[in-house]
Parts: sequence; C-alpha cells; structure tokens
Amino acid sequence: MTNNDDERTFNNRYPPPEHKIENIVATVILDHPLDLNLIETRIPDVDYNPDQFPGLVYRLHTPKVTALIFKSGKMVITGSKSVKELVSSVKKILKSLIDHGIEIRGRPQIQIQNIVASANLHVYIDLEKAAFVLERSMYEPEQFPGLIYRMDKPRVVLLIFSSGKMVITGAKREEEVAEAVNTIYEILKESSCILGPAD
Repeated sequence: MTNNDDERTFNNRYPPPEHKIENIVATVILDHPLDLNLIETRIPDVDYNPDQFPGLVYRLHTPKVTALIFKSGKMVITGSKSVKELVSSVKKILKSLIDHGIEIRGRPQIQIQNIVASANLHVYIDLEKAAFVLERSMYEPEQFPGLIYRMDKPRVVLLIFSSGKMVITGAKREEEVAEAVNTIYEILKESSCILGPAD
C-alpha cells in the first residue's frame, strides 16, 4: 500500500477538520479626542459611568458587537465573527455618531488584536502522546483537561481536548486560524496521536 493509498484511506475514514471564528477583538484609533458626555446625551442606549469605568459602552444589536469608546478617540470593538463584519460594524458606529452630531475627522485606523476561534478535528486525540511530541506544549490533566500548545507559525495558542475540539487564540488574520487548524491536524496525524473518529 502506497502513502497515497494510506492518505486516501485516512481521508475517507475521517471528515476534514472544521473551524469557526467566535470573536474578533480590535482597536479603532481616531486622530482626535471624543466628548463622551456629549455622546451620552445624544445617543440613547449607551452606558457611561466614568466613576466605575473610563469608557463609554456602545452596543450594536445587528450584528451583536460592543464598542468601548474612550475620550482619547480610541475604541475597543468585540463580538465580530469576521473581518468583514468588523469593518461594517465600525462604519455603522461612526455613522451613528456623525448622524447624532458628533464630529468624526480623518480616517479611522482598525487594528486586529486577537481572533478567537473554535475548531473540531472530528477525531479522538491521545493528549499524553501529543504532549510528548509537541514542543512548547503543556499538559497537566489534574489542573486542566486540555493540552496547551504554543504554535510558532502562525503565532497562536491552541487549547486541544481529547475529544478533538479546540480553541484557537492569538491570530491576527482569519487565514491564520485555518492554517493553525490544518497544521496541527497534520502534525497529530503524522505523529500517530489520532486514536479514531470522534463522530
């Protein structure tokens, strides 16, 4: 049996891995300060309690995105499920501010800080063996049921569970999530850390 035959048999037995972006955390930087008191008086449904937290909380309902807006003109946006959704959410928030008479000047800078995703490899994994094979991994089942693996390329952190479920954090681009999932799948397969189909 050739390697190609082995590969085909494996691929027929196991469905391909899947992943889904759960949350994108990004910062938006405006090159001028904002009057948060003015925003609070003009826009309904925002939360601003400077004694408790220095930022104003602005929630969009569709898509479900939250913006923390600071006096400096910096915003932290959470909740987007894709970069496309993130960009359209930022446009929506800025348009709402402008429509309510808040001056926005210049072009905002959007920087992705962290993409959090989930994945399912659809296979059971021998985490003890994986911990031995993967450098820069940590597995202490008495404290946490998953294996923590710091991947170099792309630079992400994977939480891998014996069920084949995973959490990926630290990606800066959507493509890095797919790359990380496919890379770890190949490593686990080649290292014989896969015990069998999970579904």
